[in-house]
Amino acid sequence: MVASTCLTLAVVHLLVWLQRRKQWAYLLFSLAAVGAAGFSFSEALAMRAETVEGFGLVVRWAHIPFWFMLLSLVGFVRVYLRAGRLWLAWTVCGLRTVSLILNFIFTPNINFRGITSLRHTQFLGESVAVAVGTPNPWMLVGQMSLTFFLVFLVDATITLWRRGERWSMVLLSSAMAFLIAVSLGQYVLSFWGIRPMPFISSLCFLGVVAVMSWEMSREAIRAEQLSKDLSKKEEWLELVADSAGVGLWVWDFKTNLIQASEIARRIYGFPSDEPIPFENFLARLHPGDRDWVVQTTHKCTREGADFHNDYRIVLTDGSTRLINVLAKTFTTPDGVPERMSGISIDITERKQLELELQQKRNELAHVARVSTMGQLASTLAHELNQPLGAILRNAEAGELFLQGPSPDLDELRAILADIRKDDQRAGEVIDRMRGLMKQRKDAKCPLDLNLLTSEVVNLVRPDADKRQVRILLDFDTALPTVFGDQVQLQQVLINLLLNAMDALNDTTQDKRFVTVSMRPVGVMVEVAVGDNGPGIAEEKIPQLFEPFFTTKHKGLGMGLPISRGIIEEHGGRLWAKNNDNGGASFFFSLPVATGGTTT
Repeated sequence: MVASTCLTLAVVHLLVWLQRRKQWAYLLFSLAAVGAAGFSFSEALAMRAETVEGFGLVVRWAHIPFWFMLLSLVGFVRVYLRAGRLWLAWTVCGLRTVSLILNFIFTPNINFRGITSLRHTQFLGESVAVAVGTPNPWMLVGQMSLTFFLVFLVDATITLWRRGERWSMVLLSSAMAFLIAVSLGQYVLSFWGIRPMPFISSLCFLGVVAVMSWEMSREAIRAEQLSKDLSKKEEWLELVADSAGVGLWVWDFKTNLIQASEIARRIYGFPSDEPIPFENFLARLHPGDRDWVVQTTHKCTREGADFHNDYRIVLTDGSTRLINVLAKTFTTPDGVPERMSGISIDITERKQLELELQQKRNELAHVARVSTMGQLASTLAHELNQPLGAILRNAEAGELFLQGPSPDLDELRAILADIRKDDQRAGEVIDRMRGLMKQRKDAKCPLDLNLLTSEVVNLVRPDADKRQVRILLDFDTALPTVFGDQVQLQQVLINLLLNAMDALNDTTQDKRFVTVSMRPVGVMVEVAVGDNGPGIAEEKIPQLFEPFFTTKHKGLGMGLPISRGIIEEHGGRLWAKNNDNGGASFFFSLPVATGGTTT
C-alpha cells in the first residue's frame, strides 16, 4: 500500500513536471516518492525473509532507495522551500553517501556485524521476521546523516517562520522534521537492540510524501486559480485595448518573431493568420524613420531602457500613418535580453486634429492681437503723426531754402538728417504694428526678455502717457534667455499692460503707475506686471482665466485665456494675485533656454 501510494503520487507529479519543466520541485518530489516506494518494498521483503542471509541481503540493498530518497528530500527543501543552510545540506548528502559505500563494504551490511537468527513477531495480524544479531558501530554514520537532516529541517522551519512565509510551508517543514525524528527513533530502538521490532520507517516516509504532496497539490490549485484569474485579466485587457484602439505585441528575440493582437495587426497592415518576422515589420517603417528606430531599439535592448517614440509606417496601399509606441525590454534571470513587449496606437487622426486645433488657436490669437492693436489705434496714429508731421515741416523748410539765391547747404543737410531720423521712427512703429498684426506660424528662438519687454513698453508708452500712467521697469541685467515666440510673448505683455492701465481708470492721476519686473527663479524666469489700482475681488480671481469672463464693460473675456494658453504652450504658467499694498499683479514664468531648447 505504501509503495503503490508513493508510486502513484510520483507519476502524477512527474507528469506535472513534464508540463512545467522549470519547476524542479515536482521532479525532486517524484524522485523522493520513488525512493520511498523502493524503501517500502525493501521493508516488506525484510518482514517476509525466511533466512538470515536473505534478511541481510534485503537490508543491504534497501540503502540504495533510502539514499535516493534522502538526497531528493534535501534538494526539495532547498528548491521548493528555499530554506535550510547549504553546508547542512552538503553534510547530509556526504554522510549518506559514505554510509552507502560502507554498507557495501561490510558483510552482511552496515547495520549488523552478524545476524545470528530471525525471530518472528506479530505485526498487523501477520507474523513478520525480526533480526537478532550484533550491531555494527559504523551504523552511526547513517544515523548521523539522519540527525543532520533533522537539524537541516529544523533550521529550514525557523527560516520560513522568520521570513513570514505562508503557514502551509512552515507546517510542511515542521511535519517533515517530526516524521524524520520518529523514523530516527525507530532506527535507534530497532538496530541497537533496545526494542527489537520490524522495520516500519516506510510509514513515516509515507507521511513525509503525503504532506509534501498536500502542499504541492495546494500549489497546483493556486497556480490553476492564478491561471484562471490571469485569463480573465487578459480578456479584460484585450477588451480595454480594443475599445481604446491599442495594439498589443511581443517580439521574441530568440525566434525573431512578433506576436501581435488583432488591433496591432490591423494598425500595421499584417494579415491575422501569419507570423510576423521582425524583417517584415522593418519593411513597414517609413524610410526616413527606419535607421533611427533600429538604432534606438538596439540601444533600449542593450541598456534595458523603455522605447517611447512616434514613428511613421507605410501601408501596402501607400498611405502613411503615425504610430505612438511604448515598449519595454524583459531579460532572463541571467540578464540576457529575452523579449520586448509593447503597445502601439495609431495617432494619425489625433495629430491632424491637433494641427487643426493649433491653427485655430493661432487664428484666435491673431484676432486677439488685431483687437489689441485696435485699442492702441489712436495712440499709434498719434505716434505716427508726430514723425510724419516733422517730415512734412522739414520738407517745406528745405523747399524754401532751395528757392533762395544761395541756399545754405549745411542747413539742408541738417534738414535731410531730421527727415531720415523721423522716417526711421515712423518705420519702426509700422514694423512693430505689422509684426503683431501679421498672421504667422510659431517661430520659437532664444529671446532676451529685457529687450523684448523694452520694445513692448515703447509700443504702449504713448497710450500710457495719454492716460497719465507711469510705467516703472525693474530689470535684472543678468537675466538668462528664454526660448519662445517673440510675437506671442509680446502679445501677452501688451495684454497684461493694457489690463493694468485699464485698472487705473478710477485712480487719482498723481498715483497712477504700472510696474514691470523680471527675475530668475531656479530654472525659470518670472515676469510680473502690477498696478496700484483697486485690486481684484478674491472670489473672481479663479474665474479670470475662463473664456468670456471679464470685469470690463466692453471686454470680450478672451485676452487672459489666450495669454494663459500661450504661456502654457511655452512650458510656463500664468497666474494673478492681489498686492499687499493695494492693486493687483499678474505673473507668468518661462523656462530658461539651454542649447536652443527650454530646460
